[in-house]
Amino acid sequence: MTDNFNLIPQPVSVTAGSGVFKLTNDTPLVCGDGCDKAAAYAARLFAVQPAEGVESGGLRLNLDADSDIEPEGYELVVTATEISLTAADENGLFNGLQTLRQLMPAAMTAGRSADCDIPAVSIQDHPQFSWRAMHLDVCRHMFPVEFVKKYIDLLAFHKMNMFHWHLTEDQGWRIEIEKYPKLAEISAWRTETPLPEDRHQYDGVPYGGYYSKDDVREVVAYADSLGITVLPEIELPGHTIAVLAAYPELGCVGEGYKVRVDWGIEDDVFCAGNDQVFKFLEDVFDEVLELFPSEYIHIGGDECPKVRWESCDKCQARIKNEGLKDEEELQSWFVGKIGNYLASKGRKMIGWDEILEGGLPEGAAVASWRGTEGGIEAASQGHHVVMTPITHCYLDYYQSEDRENEPPAFWWPIPEDQRVEGGPSFVGLVTLDRAYSYNPHEGVPKAFQNMVMGGQSNLWTEYIPNEKQAEYQTYPRASALAETLWSPLPSENRDFDGFIGRLSHHLKRLDALDVNYRFPKENL
Repeated sequence: MTDNFNLIPQPVSVTAGSGVFKLTNDTPLVCGDGCDKAAAYAARLFAVQPAEGVESGGLRLNLDADSDIEPEGYELVVTATEISLTAADENGLFNGLQTLRQLMPAAMTAGRSADCDIPAVSIQDHPQFSWRAMHLDVCRHMFPVEFVKKYIDLLAFHKMNMFHWHLTEDQGWRIEIEKYPKLAEISAWRTETPLPEDRHQYDGVPYGGYYSKDDVREVVAYADSLGITVLPEIELPGHTIAVLAAYPELGCVGEGYKVRVDWGIEDDVFCAGNDQVFKFLEDVFDEVLELFPSEYIHIGGDECPKVRWESCDKCQARIKNEGLKDEEELQSWFVGKIGNYLASKGRKMIGWDEILEGGLPEGAAVASWRGTEGGIEAASQGHHVVMTPITHCYLDYYQSEDRENEPPAFWWPIPEDQRVEGGPSFVGLVTLDRAYSYNPHEGVPKAFQNMVMGGQSNLWTEYIPNEKQAEYQTYPRASALAETLWSPLPSENRDFDGFIGRLSHHLKRLDALDVNYRFPKENL
């Protein structure tokens, strides 16, 4: 194994060869059957043209479903006369093309602009986890389609395969639903926004917007062209006051709702005793499912106060009629009802770890964010799990204890009498080395580790008002997390110093891609 090629994520096996392959405009692109999407991507990325009847040489893509190459894995062999990329599935080809891209000079990462030399090498590679995701919250602050596509580009570049698109929240609904036009007219707009540097002061400027169905189709198609699945999140039963502002009959109180301005949690949620709520949600999901072909649909399920349910006659009647014990079981019943509807449409449900409260619905997967305990509990019950704990995976947290010289981010102080010697003075710190130390299997009994699909990093945007800051918060920590999800564990090659050595070159690639990353001055 060698680090001389500065690859991120680090491959399973790398053997240096002798000589170089010279990539030019005359290099033929030779593709086997089933490689259409990967071939189109290679042609765009490397400025080469498909060719037929070429017996040897060139850039050659081949799918071999009968090979022993693992899912999403690949074999890349570069010699002085040929580049050969083989995979058992097309996503493996996409991943191999990203490695080939990193073998080019860093200045050409965004696309080949001149002849270039590719070093001879043999690489065998495959991912450790099948779920390698990045999340983007567009509700607190919204980003244009072109930035969302750039965000997806960078996922693909780091061999991530899932884009979690957080589309609905208390502070704004961001997806067009034709049957309910008030979601775009009312729910997508708030009157003002807290200032990033002081969440108790407001800018006085109306804020909002939404993605049209055509916008969504464009993003989903673009992601698919890179081998990325888009996972939509439609929040329920909490974080829904923006919906109630437009359709107040869906709440327990039935009036007086406004799209939330402040960050945080709202007491007003969907009325679990109102059948109209489920008709609304089924209608919404019918339109969502037409746009998103993903196997899983994220339903949120987090941070749902029960205070309105406790005093709501309809909710209390629901508890009695369904034979439920309390409001916790009412939430489980609510989530299970939606899960059953999604299952009837051939989809699977995933939610944040609060969906464990009151009992986990059959067939549900859990995204464990408050720590790993929820994920371990879900896995022990036979449910699939995605690990995404705040301790390692929240990119809206500070990257350094030097908060004075960082843009505003999420945090709260730790009382002095509760601090650990040598530890941080506040909650809300995920340093680069902390992100790199992430292991989705950590703490999970070996008998249940097969239920852990993988992990993801999350970018919540309460304190991120623009694209440049979004990139600053994301990279290079997302590069570190990408490696922890791809590279096999345990491995003697997974050392932070080695990663930093490769990262120093990788940052030049991010420069070429015009990424406003944070320079890790503590490490370089």
